Amino acid sequence: MKKYAIIDIETTGGMAKRDKITEIGIVIHDGEKITDKFESLINPGRSIPPNITRITGITDEMVADAPHFYEIAKKIVEMTEGAIFVAHNVRFDYTFIKEAFKDLGYTFSKRQLDTVRLARKTFPGLKSYSLGNLIKHFNIKVNARHRALEDAVATTELLELIFAKEDSEDNIKMYINHGLRESQLPKSITMERLHELPEECGVYYFYNEYGKVVYIGKSINIKKRVVQHFVKTTKKAENMQRQVHSIDFELTGSELISLLHESREIKIHQPEINKIQKNAHFPYFIHHFKDELGYTRLRIEKTSKKRRLNKEILSDYSSLAGAKSHVKNISKEFGLCLKLNDLETNDGPCFDYKIHNCLGACILEEDCESYNERADLAILHMSRLFKDNFILIEQGRTKDEHSVILVEDGYYRGFGYATSEDLNQGVEEIKETIKYVEENPETNNIVRNHILDHPQSKIISF
Repeated sequence: MKKYAIIDIETTGGMAKRDKITEIGIVIHDGEKITDKFESLINPGRSIPPNITRITGITDEMVADAPHFYEIAKKIVEMTEGAIFVAHNVRFDYTFIKEAFKDLGYTFSKRQLDTVRLARKTFPGLKSYSLGNLIKHFNIKVNARHRALEDAVATTELLELIFAKEDSEDNIKMYINHGLRESQLPKSITMERLHELPEECGVYYFYNEYGKVVYIGKSINIKKRVVQHFVKTTKKAENMQRQVHSIDFELTGSELISLLHESREIKIHQPEINKIQKNAHFPYFIHHFKDELGYTRLRIEKTSKKRRLNKEILSDYSSLAGAKSHVKNISKEFGLCLKLNDLETNDGPCFDYKIHNCLGACILEEDCESYNERADLAILHMSRLFKDNFILIEQGRTKDEHSVILVEDGYYRGFGYATSEDLNQGVEEIKETIKYVEENPETNNIVRNHILDHPQSKIISF
C-alpha cells in the first residue's frame, strides 16, 4: 500500500537559500484515507516581512516561542518515512524542506508528486489550477487559507478527487517516475534504486554486469539526469538499457568539480558509451597558421575531427562568445590585427588601424616579420592558460565545507575540500587538502571557461 505525505509550508519569502519556514502542515494518507496529521509553527530565526504577514496572518509574535526547525526535524523524518512527498507546486515546498535539512547536515530525498500537474492532466480545461481556484471549483471547505495544515488538508481532498478517476494510478506513476516506465529500465535496475539516487551535484557511473564502467556523466541533479537517460528513445538510450547493470555516484558539491572529475575519470576508464567529451563540452577551438603572405593569424572554428586535423590548436572553448573574447583581448594586448584574426570582415583597413591601435598589417603597411614577432608572443601567452597562481573557492558537499581548485605555474593542478578554518589559515594549509592530478589540457580549459563565465568567482591569489 502506498503512503502519501501531503505537505504545505508557509515561509518568510520565496527563496529557499535565503528565506525560512514559518509553519508546516503534514497529512499522511494511505491512498484510501487520512491516517495522521501534524502541524507546527516554526521559529525562522529572522523577522517575517509585513507583506508575508498580510498573506498568511503569521506574525513575529506567533513564532517567537515556536520550535526551531531542528526541534521538529526528527518528527518530519519519521512521519514521511517511505512516503511520496505531495504538494501543490511541489518544487516550492520540497526545495524549502530539503534546504532546511541540508542546513542540519541531513540529506532529505523523497519521490515527489505535484498536484498542480496532476490536476491539469485529470481535470483539463479549467481556467486556473491554483489551489485557491481548485478549492472554489470543487467546493472544498477551508477555514483559513494560507495556513499550512488547512492548505495541506485541502490538497489532500483534491488528491482524493484525483484518486477517484479511472486512470489516476497510471498518471500518478508517470509523474512520480518523471515519465519513466519500468519497461524502459535495464533489467537489473529497479525504480526504487533510481529514487534512491541523490538530487545533488556530482558524477555518476554506469557499470555492466562484469563491473566495467560503460558510461560516466555529471549533473547538478544526479537522479534527474540518470532518469533522463532511460526516458529517451535514442540509440544511446537503447544501448544503455542493454548494457547497464548497476549505478554508482560521487557527490562533488560544485558543478565545476563535477566537470573536472568527469573529464579525468573518462580518460582513466575510457567508457564505451561516452562520446568524445571535448566535442560535447568545447564546440569551438582556436588555432594559428601562416597565410599566403606570411602573416601569423588566429582563427576560431567549430570543432570536428576533420577540422582539427593537422591544425596548430591553441585552446578549446565552451562558447563562441568566449573564444571571440579571448582572441579580442589577446589581439589588443599584443597589438594584433582583428581583421587578420577574422574578427572583422570589412574591406580595407580594420577599425583599430583607424584609431592607431593596429600598425597596418591588414593593408600590408606592417611587414610580416615585425608583426609575427608579436603574434608569436601572443601564441606563447595563450599556450599558458593562466598567468597567476590562485585557488578557486566553490561550494562544498555540505553547508560547512568548501571545494577548492588549485591553479599553479599556469595549469590546473587538482581539487580538494576545505573547512572555513582551513581557508583562514592560508594558502599552504589549503594546498594540503588538494588531491593532485596529472596535467590534462581539457581540465585547463574547463577551469578557464568557468572563470570566463563566472567573473565573480571567489579567488585567492598567491
